[in-house]
Amino acid sequence: MPLRFCLIVLYGGLLASATPAVEGWAWPSDQYRLDEALRLGYATVEPLPEADHGSGIAVTAAPPESLVLRANRNAPAQPIAQSPELAPAGPLAEGTIVETFDQPETLDFDVPIIRTAKVDKHVLFFSSHIRDRFEIWLGRLERHRPMVERIFTEFNLPVDLAFLSLVESGFSTNAVSRAKAVGPWQFIKSTAKAYDLRVDNWIDERRDPVKSTIAAARYLRDLYQLFGSWPLAMAAYNAGERKVGRALVRARADDFWDLTDTKLLKRETKEYVPRFLAAALIAKDPTRFGFTVPSQTPVEYEEVIVTRPIHLRTAALAAGVSYAELKALNPELRKGLTPPDPTYHLKVPVGSKETLLSNLETYQDWKRVRAKRYQIRRGDTWTLLASRHGTTVTAILEANALDKSDKPKPGEWLLIPQPIKAKS
Repeated sequence: MPLRFCLIVLYGGLLASATPAVEGWAWPSDQYRLDEALRLGYATVEPLPEADHGSGIAVTAAPPESLVLRANRNAPAQPIAQSPELAPAGPLAEGTIVETFDQPETLDFDVPIIRTAKVDKHVLFFSSHIRDRFEIWLGRLERHRPMVERIFTEFNLPVDLAFLSLVESGFSTNAVSRAKAVGPWQFIKSTAKAYDLRVDNWIDERRDPVKSTIAAARYLRDLYQLFGSWPLAMAAYNAGERKVGRALVRARADDFWDLTDTKLLKRETKEYVPRFLAAALIAKDPTRFGFTVPSQTPVEYEEVIVTRPIHLRTAALAAGVSYAELKALNPELRKGLTPPDPTYHLKVPVGSKETLLSNLETYQDWKRVRAKRYQIRRGDTWTLLASRHGTTVTAILEANALDKSDKPKPGEWLLIPQPIKAKS
């Protein structure tokens, strides 16, 4: 057992090197506040939980090739080498010694779900005090669930882990924590980059449902291989693998439930697994708990490869769809414009791809825009850039969806509008 503890701390350190400790957490408006639960007495939690990992619209129309391969077409090797014999096959509640009660009938879970007093407190909180919000979360997840389950299946993960996104963000692409964790799976920037999610001034793939789900699947698989237990893996997803590893060593334990009787983990982490179990119980059979979740149509889209930056409003006009609809399909775009990449895969509603391509060249905005990529250097100012490139500060700011309060950041890329030559 001491050797196992040493390995956990060692490998946990490798994973945690990309996940610095972050104190404090701010739940967005569509998530329940833990201090509210504590005040009401429905869950023993603390108001400002920790989050080491960063917790980081869905796609349903499967591309011709694998979702995993497509979303990681340029991804480097995974942080931890994977091997078939380590594929997670253990139950979420394996090895528990807590007393269970009111065991539910079998609901076709792919993992065992237990009932404890803490789990039931969260069930009561979800189904009564934040009932309306939780119903919204269930409906939102339902639109993305086929995609999540497909990816988790490809990674040989229990598909019921999809319900973890409910307690992370309610599967909201707009969720942002006080610790700057972003997206459906609540990744902080360092963990996102460790799992090949692009985060820069143009793109934040933590908000991309497919790519962030793939990153979450990889991270969860790494954590399971490290700890050999789903409760411990989920606790590490919340608190960070280093903290969970140290707690196991200090407690001389090898089970999550043993740690709940110690002061080695914060209350938020102790409540994280029971909260997941409660969400899973409800999500598996919402009607049993009085929820009405209308049938949801999974979001579908097509991809258009654009070779020049284009404003989303122009693209929406060309495709014959609303700007809001196009923005919802491309939540990773931090500006109302595609990045200055050689190519970019813009998602559009099914049936609008050909319309967009046929109409795009007829729009003057698309024809008139002349811009080049420029990487900001130290010492650059908006005035200096405008003077150097023969344009105006206003033109640069407009081309990059910026305002004067934004400062040039060395290393980031800009679009520099080029003067339009008068026709002779």
